[in-house]
Amino acid sequence: MGEGLHIGIILDGNRRFAKKKKMAEWRGHSYGAKKVMRLLDWCAELKVRELTLYSFSVENFKRPEKEKAEIFKLFRRHMKRLEKEEKFRKNGIKIRFAGRIGMFPSDITENMKRLMEKTKDNKGLVLNFAMGYGGRAEIVDAVRKICRMVKEGKIDVESVDEQTITSNLYIEDEPELIIRPGGEKRVSNFLIWQGYYSEWHFTDKLWPEFTKKDIKDAIDDFNRRERRFGE
Repeated sequence: MGEGLHIGIILDGNRRFAKKKKMAEWRGHSYGAKKVMRLLDWCAELKVRELTLYSFSVENFKRPEKEKAEIFKLFRRHMKRLEKEEKFRKNGIKIRFAGRIGMFPSDITENMKRLMEKTKDNKGLVLNFAMGYGGRAEIVDAVRKICRMVKEGKIDVESVDEQTITSNLYIEDEPELIIRPGGEKRVSNFLIWQGYYSEWHFTDKLWPEFTKKDIKDAIDDFNRRERRFGE
């Protein structure tokens, strides 16, 4: 059904879910994280090839300190769980963290590196956590890398093309489908280079309320579309 697809998801609606349930806003992120674990089972079953989750943007670092502290606690807890999670070995899930991960507290950054190293040879679903991520920041960082290569004489400036930029992004692969729960209909700085011809699926369902049926409905919607690529 979703065989061979790269799907991006903007994990939107955690705080609104918490408000809806009359909880502290930061608790909504805990429910959202639990839903990610369910999502991995669904995507493995649906034979999704690659999954990119917009988990924490560069702009999110501007949030109140108390909220960030609770989110970082959540990251620490779930990263420890990921290290022990049997489904990653069983399903061969390869974990990558994409973004300016050095902006996080050093212990979280080290946990990210350890998870990437531990799963780097896995051959199943590629799972990208976009953290400390912004599409424009990603392009800026790619351009900086290319400028350094030109300065060092590794490449000629006239040889720089779209593929040069693509190969220096955090995430090279282009998603066929991007899903945005939460009722908003905007890109929000997510995969703006890679998603230039992605199909978008919007739903009013908040991320913690997302179900297996919702992911299947999004894939069904995608499969019914005729992709023209500007033709």
